[in-house]
Amino acid sequence: MTAEESAGRGFDGFAPETVELAGRTFIIRRAGESDVSALVALLRDDVLGATREKGAEIVGRAGGAAAGSAPAAGDTATTDAEEADPYARAFALIAADPNQLLVAVAEVANQNQTDDASTVVGTLQLSLLPSLSRRGTLRLQIEAVRIGAAAQGIGLGTAVFEWAHECGRRFGAGLAQLTTDRSRTDARRFYARLGYVASHEGMKLPLT
Repeated sequence: MTAEESAGRGFDGFAPETVELAGRTFIIRRAGESDVSALVALLRDDVLGATREKGAEIVGRAGGAAAGSAPAAGDTATTDAEEADPYARAFALIAADPNQLLVAVAEVANQNQTDDASTVVGTLQLSLLPSLSRRGTLRLQIEAVRIGAAAQGIGLGTAVFEWAHECGRRFGAGLAQLTTDRSRTDARRFYARLGYVASHEGMKLPLT
């Protein structure tokens, strides 16, 4: 399969991959609908994310609330359809777009464990962005990267980024790019170590 053929179909040819790290096994796979509650919990378990996802408790298919998203004592559980719907709609749009790949990084406790029983410990979203600029270079946008506390400190973040870069190359991307909040000084240093250069100034404007 050539890069041009892969790029023409977005991420349709994506297949899960396994990463062995520090004696632990992780599967990098496409996120499913049943992963949404765990992914939102990862987004919330963050200084900035806690504010962005405020009030969002997502109930999974089993009926249990996502870890880290339980309401405070005395609060009413607000999150049935009203809270879950925005995430469900967003997931449906992502899943339907071949140029979007929402990733779940799941840890497998033992080789006999099924994927359904694995624990989601990380996430990121990859987007293939066609562009006329840079002689038509296809860009790989990397966003919403989270590695949960249980999997930090073993180099998983670096391994996931190395995987993402290689994934982008396989699907025809010639440039990787990301945005990060200015307050994330540790993250900025991490990206610099990976070779990213702060060459542009990102700006955002809320439309709602």
